[in-house]
Amino acid sequence: MEGIVLALFLCLILALITRYLSVPAIPFYILGGIVLGKAGLGLVTSDEISVFFSEMGLIFLLFFMGLGLKPERILANRSAVVTSGVIDLNVNMILGFVAAYLLGFSIIESIIVACAFYISSTAMAITSIIENRKLMLRESETVIWLMVFEDLILIIFLTLISAGNQNLIVFVAKILGVLAVLYVLALYGKEFLISILDRDDELPILFTFAAVLTTASFSMYLGIPETMMVIALGVAFATTDPDAFEQHARPFKDVFLIVFFVFFGVTIDFSGGMNWFVIMIICLLAIVSKLLSGVLTGIAIHGSALSGLEIWGNTISRGEFSIAIAVLYGSPLVGTTIAAMVIVTSIIGSFTAKYSSSIRRGIINFGRKKSPHYRIHAGR
Repeated sequence: MEGIVLALFLCLILALITRYLSVPAIPFYILGGIVLGKAGLGLVTSDEISVFFSEMGLIFLLFFMGLGLKPERILANRSAVVTSGVIDLNVNMILGFVAAYLLGFSIIESIIVACAFYISSTAMAITSIIENRKLMLRESETVIWLMVFEDLILIIFLTLISAGNQNLIVFVAKILGVLAVLYVLALYGKEFLISILDRDDELPILFTFAAVLTTASFSMYLGIPETMMVIALGVAFATTDPDAFEQHARPFKDVFLIVFFVFFGVTIDFSGGMNWFVIMIICLLAIVSKLLSGVLTGIAIHGSALSGLEIWGNTISRGEFSIAIAVLYGSPLVGTTIAAMVIVTSIIGSFTAKYSSSIRRGIINFGRKKSPHYRIHAGR
């Protein structure tokens, strides 16, 4: 218990500092855990309580992901979602897998690294767009749809890898069955749910917390991972009042997720034969691959490579879902590699997101100076 108190106190300090400097907090939570844990001062170790809190952070993170998936909005914008998403998927997943495999990871490890390599941080991307006042840019909408597509791919990945030795068809059928039941309950109980959410006492918060944990606990009886169960619950609740559910679940998600990041850092051990050259290459490629996919997406969607720079600037950061993949399926070696990638890309991504417009203007001005006949569509 003392370890959690110490970790939370450090995180409070880090949160104040990162908020003041307008940089993402996630990499610093991980670094804080590394400093406190076995790779650093050895003041904090992982125990049953911290594991429980960390699991709660992961569960509420995936519940939030489910809440954000609104099928009607996706279908209404399917062309932009699919076009941008397919480019992003192919460039980053393929490059991530090939790089990891050539650098010595096994096929399974390479798949896990590639998925973490591919998934940008939704939280950091959306936050950077809002804080940097870029909501009115047309590229910002593309970034949002990219995040939605990545969430869909993540669900497919979790489904495939969670099936294990089970029959995949039966496993998917069970998940779809659970989703159908939850959807029907949410649909026919919509008025009841909204009446609870509209209350101004503790009942909405208590109901949200109990619903998420109860759904997760049923997973053991159905043979479905709790991760898939809470995603299905989020998708079902998204048909009612997702904003209200997000509001009531956010305090749990924010606190538990901080514990999740910190104790992920606590468990990192650099004494296990780490190859820093491999980590450096993965981190560099993670930045370059998003640049390539961003430029291709900008050309395909907006007819401008410079629009792609704006997309790149807001999608470099890997974060919460990459760490979740490392925790769920990664070996210690994979986990450390992904942690380094998250730390490097999120710190660099905070600056590219903030100064992407300046980078675009700099390229335009440089082109004009090089050639008086220079013309380029800036994607404005």
